[in-house]
Amino acid sequence: MSYVLETMENLIHQTAFFNLTIGNVVMILVACVFLYLAIRKGYEPLLLVPISFGMLLVNIYPDIMLAIEDSANGTGGLLHYFYLLDEWGILPPLIFLGVGAMTDFGPLIANPKSFLLGAAAQFGIFIAYFGAIALGFGDKAAAAISIIGGADGPTSIYLAGKLGQTAILGPIAVAAYSYMSLVPIIQPPIMKLLTTEKERKIKMEQLRPVSRLEKILFPIIVTIIVCVILPSTAPLIGMLMLGNLFRESGVVRQLTETASNALMYIVVILLGTSVGATTSAQAFLTPTTIAIVVLGLIAFIFGTAAGVLFGKLMCHLTHGKVNPLIGSAGVSAVPMAARVSQKVGAEADPTNFLLMHAMGPNVAGVIGTAVAAGVFMAIFGV
Repeated sequence: MSYVLETMENLIHQTAFFNLTIGNVVMILVACVFLYLAIRKGYEPLLLVPISFGMLLVNIYPDIMLAIEDSANGTGGLLHYFYLLDEWGILPPLIFLGVGAMTDFGPLIANPKSFLLGAAAQFGIFIAYFGAIALGFGDKAAAAISIIGGADGPTSIYLAGKLGQTAILGPIAVAAYSYMSLVPIIQPPIMKLLTTEKERKIKMEQLRPVSRLEKILFPIIVTIIVCVILPSTAPLIGMLMLGNLFRESGVVRQLTETASNALMYIVVILLGTSVGATTSAQAFLTPTTIAIVVLGLIAFIFGTAAGVLFGKLMCHLTHGKVNPLIGSAGVSAVPMAARVSQKVGAEADPTNFLLMHAMGPNVAGVIGTAVAAGVFMAIFGV
């Protein structure tokens, strides 16, 4: 009888109830909120569902992220192996490959001025950089944190890994992906605050048709120019443009379909769950994490505002031909930010269609964030 009782007691103590802390409970609740936002509200479910589930798993069973060197038998936890692909800088470029294969660069080619809006929206990155320095973060940590302002999760992960900031990679990635998901909530109030109803009602001229030759040459030319100036951007820009060349060349349909579907979704699963699994209560509920999340939000707000304000300047210079709302799409949350520009414009005038105009700055923002990351890597000699 005593043996049975001892066995039952051992089994009970093997459950998670005896190991859960208040912090774990808080993080489990946060994961459930994220799942609600993803499933019920539809906020970037492809990102939030795996991230929040990884968050759920690691706070119930921490050993799922057990490092190889900490393991008694030399075998790490399942999600630790996924996470190594983040640290090694493999998954983010593969995400860029898929994004390139899925994205039409035509609006950017048809309206090259969109590059300026995409560049303006990167202003938040440098605001966050100096803010992080002021709060006592080191140069490299501040650079890794600041990229959150571009609302680009893969680039944030890639830069943090390259700069050796793996200790704060988890909070950076979760903050970046969270702000990407919350674009429809964060951006509209800023856009409405900085524009008048008359500006929001501006209808833009239809974009010119873009030839197939232009679409084929664009990724080749951009790769040559950007990677010659900033070779460190080659993994991100190169994969983005390779994916787009697959799409536009028309001769590798199978590669386009694989990069934009099967491969893309496999990588999202690996990256999302591993990023979520970095948010154990012990690692995440710290003053450093709170500072990173706040700095990321400030960077994102300033980036959105800078894009809108530059859009207002272009509106003035073109005598009302540019709707300032498309400037907010200069952050690189593709295509969510462009959809938000369309939504806010349609609220002012239901007959106003800004989506294709906003896709230009949106795609430019992806390139701009990768270039900003390349600048930081060049500065620090990575």
